[in-house]
Amino acid sequence: MDRLKEIKIPERSPRRVGIVESDTRDKTRKVAIRFTVMHPKYGKYIRRRTLLHVHDEDNASKAGDRVEVAECRPISKTKSWVLLRVLETSVGAIAAPARKKSTTKKKTKKKTKKKKKSKS
Repeated sequence: MDRLKEIKIPERSPRRVGIVESDTRDKTRKVAIRFTVMHPKYGKYIRRRTLLHVHDEDNASKAGDRVEVAECRPISKTKSWVLLRVLETSVGAIAAPARKKSTTKKKTKKKTKKKKKSKS
């Protein structure tokens, strides 16, 4: 794996600033770059995000950190970005907490049989 330490980043390569969303894999981070776009018809601003798989050789970043990344040659099928530096560290809070499924049961109404009126 010495070849990964020889990753050359050109001076003119695109650089982005984003927030680390996932740090579960070894030497790989998921970085979200958030931006807003105006809807072409309605003019309302829509929040969007781009998820990048970033190579972090030293496992320096944690979830919630603000990082700077640069584009490089493809390292794997999904990774073609490299972590340059950690701009801000998170203070215990995760940027995007995972959603939990609710454990409460849904209330269901019991079906009661209606008594038929007898014709007399």
